[in-house]
Amino acid sequence: MKHKILVADDEPDILEFLEYNLKKEGFIVSTASNGSNAIELAEKENPDLILLDIMMPEIDGIEVCRELRSRKKFSRTIIAFLTARTEDYSQIAGFDVGGDDYITKPVRPRVLVSRVKALLRRKDSNLENIDVLTYGDLTIDTGNIAVKMNGKPISLAKKEYEVLVLLASKPAKVFTRQEIFVQVWGTDLIVGERTIDVHIRKIREKIGNDYIKTLKGIGYKFNY
Repeated sequence: MKHKILVADDEPDILEFLEYNLKKEGFIVSTASNGSNAIELAEKENPDLILLDIMMPEIDGIEVCRELRSRKKFSRTIIAFLTARTEDYSQIAGFDVGGDDYITKPVRPRVLVSRVKALLRRKDSNLENIDVLTYGDLTIDTGNIAVKMNGKPISLAKKEYEVLVLLASKPAKVFTRQEIFVQVWGTDLIVGERTIDVHIRKIREKIGNDYIKTLKGIGYKFNY
């Protein structure tokens, strides 16, 4: 079965370039020139992967991602950002709203295709095949992508959720930073230490400090 990809960018030349190279690889591609159109097409086409330019008119890529992630049908859709911006804050903002990856412009065809294929391979990764985990007051339901404390829903950004599931899936294991990067962000994406620190801090703010233990200079483990 061919994968469906939605590409959203307000620059016609880039849109045409991306569409051509993805179609050449056998993907079914739909395109949008602004954020509003991207949301409408996503609802209509239900793509497997969405490529979003960050700087778009009407609604930027960050807000498009935030809106799509608020809708249950897009909870597992792969969303990657197209951007020429490399500042840490833009990456953190993108991951906070549920982005899976960043692809920087100018986009090279071979890099684009390689990254897209890698993201699609990770879509059905074993992070989603655990079912329900319960530790004390904390419940993680991977089937419904839901986290609860004392029966009350906890709202986590997509990457926060994936980091938590990874750690909780093997509570006796110490995960190095590199292992967390590879399992959650993938080998093709480079993220700084500040990014993972921010995610761990935000998880602790939402579920408490007791569940994730820091092993200084090594990494993290789930504390149960």
